Amino acid sequence: MPSFHLLPSPVRVNVERELLPRHLQAVACPSLSLTTEAFNDIYLNLSKKHGITRFAESGWGWKPSQGGDTFTLDQSQIIQAQWSRAARGYEVKILSRSDGVIQLDGFKLEDFDRIAKLFKVWYGINLDNREHALRGWNWGKAEFGKAELSFNVNNRPAFEIPYTEISNTNLAGKNEVAVDFSLPADGADTGTNGSLGGARARGKKSGGAKDQLVEMRFYIPGTTSKKEKKEDGEDASDGEEAEEQNAAQFFYETLMDKAEIGEVAGDTFATFLDILHLTPRGRFDIDMYETSFRLRGKTYDYKIQFDSVKKFMVLPKPDDMHTLISIGLDPPLRQGQTRYPFLVMQFKRDEEVNLDLNMKEELLESQYKDKLQSHYEAPISVVVSDIFKGLSGKRITKPSRDFISHHEQAGVKCSIKANEGHLFCLDKAFMFVPKPATYISMDNIASVTMSRVGGAMAASRTFDITFTMKGGMAEHQFSNINREEQQPLENFFRAKGIKTKNEMADDSGAILAAALQDDDLASSDDGAANRGSADEDDESVDEDFQTESESEVGEEFDEDHRSSSGSDEEMADGGGDDEPELVERPKKKQKTAK
Repeated sequence: MPSFHLLPSPVRVNVERELLPRHLQAVACPSLSLTTEAFNDIYLNLSKKHGITRFAESGWGWKPSQGGDTFTLDQSQIIQAQWSRAARGYEVKILSRSDGVIQLDGFKLEDFDRIAKLFKVWYGINLDNREHALRGWNWGKAEFGKAELSFNVNNRPAFEIPYTEISNTNLAGKNEVAVDFSLPADGADTGTNGSLGGARARGKKSGGAKDQLVEMRFYIPGTTSKKEKKEDGEDASDGEEAEEQNAAQFFYETLMDKAEIGEVAGDTFATFLDILHLTPRGRFDIDMYETSFRLRGKTYDYKIQFDSVKKFMVLPKPDDMHTLISIGLDPPLRQGQTRYPFLVMQFKRDEEVNLDLNMKEELLESQYKDKLQSHYEAPISVVVSDIFKGLSGKRITKPSRDFISHHEQAGVKCSIKANEGHLFCLDKAFMFVPKPATYISMDNIASVTMSRVGGAMAASRTFDITFTMKGGMAEHQFSNINREEQQPLENFFRAKGIKTKNEMADDSGAILAAALQDDDLASSDDGAANRGSADEDDESVDEDFQTESESEVGEEFDEDHRSSSGSDEEMADGGGDDEPELVERPKKKQKTAK
C-alpha cells in the first residue's frame, strides 16, 4: 500500500473587518470573511521544495518557505481550475491565459470545500473534481486541450502532458509518434526561481524530480478524416467530403501546432539547404534565427537554442577537400535511445554561396554591427560559421597552430576501436570526429602513453596513443596512427606540458631485428618456396614465383615428361657446368617426393 504523509491544516490570516472591501463584507459566506486564505507545505509545478500559497480576491501567489522569488497570478488570467488526486496528496491545477497549466500540489482532502468556495466567490470559476483512470491500460484516446494533451481511458484521464513540457516530436514509424520532453540545464531549476517564475519558464517542470521522463511513444494505427478549414478559419460542414489521412501523421501535425514546435519567434535570418551531417547521419536544412537554429530533416526536426551550444569548432579535414564543423550541445540531441552531444557537419571547401541576410538594416546596425554582414560571398563553411558566431556570440575554436602533422595537416588519421576518423589537436583540448565524436580537455589528462600494438611489421608502421584521465575517468585510446606522426604528436604533448610516456623506444631493437629477418627471408629462394602463398603480399615476387612454379608443375605432371627429358643416365652423361638446371631438377623431384 502506498504511504501518504499528512499535511498541517491551512493557516488563516485574520484581518480587521474595517480593512475589507465593502463588496466583500456583504458576501454571505462566513468561511470567506477574510482577505486571504493561506496554505502551507504546497509544491508549485513539481518543485522539490515546498512553500506557502495565498489566495486573495485579486489573485493568488506562492512563495518558497526557505526564501526565494515569489510567483503571482492575477485573477483575470485564471480560466479553469481542477481538483484531483496527486503525488503529495491533492492538487489544484489552474489553466491560465498566458502561463498555460500551473500545478499546486500538497492539499488535504478536507481543503476541497474551502478552495471550491473561494474560486467560486472570488474568481467566478467552478473547481471541477476530476478522477483519474486507475485501470493501468496502455491504450485509450488522446484529446488535445487548450494547454495540454490528455490520454483518456474509459472517459477518464490516465495522464496529461502540458504542451510547454514538449520540446520536440517526430514520426518514428508509419504508425508511431515519438514525443521528447524538455530538460532544464540545471536539475535544481524548476521554473520557480528568477524573473521567469513558475510556469513562465518553458520546460522547467521536469527538473523537479530525481528521475526525469525524456521520451514517450504513441502507437496510432489506422486512418482518420481531416476536415479542411475555410478561409474564415471555420471547419468545413459535415456534408462536405473530408480528406482521409494517416492517423499518426494527423496526430503528429496537430501536436506540432499545439505545442508550437515548428514555430520560432522571429523571421529566418538565413537558410542553408541539404547540409550533410556525419553525426547524426543524414541531411538537414539549417534555419538560423535570432536566438536559436533549426534542423529540418525528412524524419527528424530539431529546434536548438543558442544557449544549449557549449562548443563550436571549425576543423579542416586532412583530405584537402572538406571542412568539418562540430557543435557541442548540453543537453545533447536525442534520437530515440541515442544521445548526440556533438553535431558534425561536412562542407566542401570549393563550394561557395551568395547569401543576402534576411535582416532589416535597422536591426543589423543596432544589434549586430561589426558582427554580421548584409551580403556574403564566400565558401559555405565560412558563411555558416560567421553567421553562427554573429547571432550566438559563441567563440569559434580552430586547431592549434603549434601542431602540424607529417603531411602538413591539422589532424591525424586514427581509429577508436573499429571507427575510423581524425584526431585534431586544439589549444586546450583534443577532438576526434566524426563518430563517436569525442572531446578531451587537457585539464583532465593525467598522462599520455605512446605504444605499439600488433605484429612486428604492423607495429613498425603504426602506433597507438592512450590518454589516462584524472579522477578515475575512463581512458581514451586511439589506434592505427601512422608511424610518421609520432614525432609531431610527441613534440605537441611536451609543448603543452602533458606527461608523456614513450613505450616504443623499449622494443625498437626487437622490431628492427624482426624487420631485418623478414628481409632475409624474402631474398631467399628456398624461403620463398617454403612460405608458399605468403609472398602474395609482394606483387613483384609473386610474378616471378608464379612463372617459375607454372613451368615446374608443367614438367613434373606432364605424361610425356620422362621421355622428352631423357633418362637419368643420359642426364648424368650430359652433366657438367653447361647444364646446371638439368642436374638439380631431379633433386627437387626427390625432395618433393619425400
